[in-house]
Amino acid sequence: MSKHYVLNPATEETVATVAGATPADVDAAVARAAKAQENWASVSPGDRARLLRRFATVIDDHLEELAQLEVREAGHPIGNARGEAGNARDLFAYAAGGVERLNGQQIPVPGGLNITFHEPFGVVAVIAPWNFPMPIAAWGVAPALAAGNAVLLKPAELTPLTAIRLAELGLEAGLPEGLFQAVPGAGRIAGNALVEHPGVAKIVFTGSTGVGKQIMAKCADRVKRLTLELGGKSPNIIFADADLEKAAAATPGSFLDNTGQDCCARSRILVQRSVYDRYLELLEPAVTSFRAGDPTDPATQMGPLISAAQRETVRSYVPEDAPVAFRGEAPDGKGFWYPATVLTPHSPDHPAAVEEIFGPVAVVLPFEDEADAVRLANATEYGLSGSIWTRDVGRALRVSSAVAAGNLSVNSHSSVRYWTPFGGYKQSGLGRELGPDALAAFTETKNVFISTED
Repeated sequence: MSKHYVLNPATEETVATVAGATPADVDAAVARAAKAQENWASVSPGDRARLLRRFATVIDDHLEELAQLEVREAGHPIGNARGEAGNARDLFAYAAGGVERLNGQQIPVPGGLNITFHEPFGVVAVIAPWNFPMPIAAWGVAPALAAGNAVLLKPAELTPLTAIRLAELGLEAGLPEGLFQAVPGAGRIAGNALVEHPGVAKIVFTGSTGVGKQIMAKCADRVKRLTLELGGKSPNIIFADADLEKAAAATPGSFLDNTGQDCCARSRILVQRSVYDRYLELLEPAVTSFRAGDPTDPATQMGPLISAAQRETVRSYVPEDAPVAFRGEAPDGKGFWYPATVLTPHSPDHPAAVEEIFGPVAVVLPFEDEADAVRLANATEYGLSGSIWTRDVGRALRVSSAVAAGNLSVNSHSSVRYWTPFGGYKQSGLGRELGPDALAAFTETKNVFISTED
């Protein structure tokens, strides 16, 4: 059994030591989950909903504890961490509300009655990322449980603590033992064992596109069900008729939230040429005043990067001769800090403009007209999120239709709401999470025809 040291990204101090699951541990966890799921699937919808609502209440009772864990293991500012814990609570409450609405259909057919049923897969594995470990874990766990499945949650090696605690709180809330288990460990060991295990019916993975492709290939051998939420390089399109002051003031949060470690980050800022210079003038004070510092301070807006390795990756996109327009500040000393950085490359093909950096770095590029904006927005292998800033409603609708992305906001940077669907186009993923159809994504649809002929 391997051990992993969980570091506080702001101080580089060891927070905890966590044992990693072996393939044998995964086998045992799957067996426990399968046994628990047989009983869980037969629990009445009303009772299942009540247990999940109780789980949401228990999470609420431990909200501050969970937020503080997120600060220590992920370096998130405490205000953000409290919001993320609240999001996990809300997801379980929302999923509980869907249990009694997971209805089949009666479809008119000649010669009989046709009805459909939603039946749970059985055992589902949710492989969560380190960037938003608590809410994204809940994206998969809550609807999967609500639909009648058992869930094995494998957190990222860097951020296992909130996942382990959520599983403990599930037991405290009264969930049957074995129904929801945390399985910490290395992706290449515990994660791979879950992906390849014949007793796991579906994989939900959030992470890089490269790893997602590997998981997809392994799932193909068994035609295993799969949801993938992968990388992004989202555009932030600002037209000349937009409220430039509002757009510039909102931009830092669009690519600096979670220190840019967000697949929805609007890190490609596309600005109509006629207002390009003015927009940069407005953007500079907004970026340089974005406060980076101690994550335990409620006034902090940006914390550290997750690791030294991630900081080196970010640095590689900003060499000495990089076209830096301006930068914010970051603390000196211990911690994996990197300042907010805005680049103005001469070419839209610059690596920082096309590759996912996963750090607090954005590029600003000019465009000529609406068609040019759409062309630049779609000139990427990704299609997750994006923003469109304009006062012209017709233009907003045209551009929203033309941009190949799963989640777009007009005059806003918000991508994720737990009551609306979320997912990507192209190499940003497969399937949709969240929203009113989230539970159905964790079921098989069975069709039954009953003849009424004599």
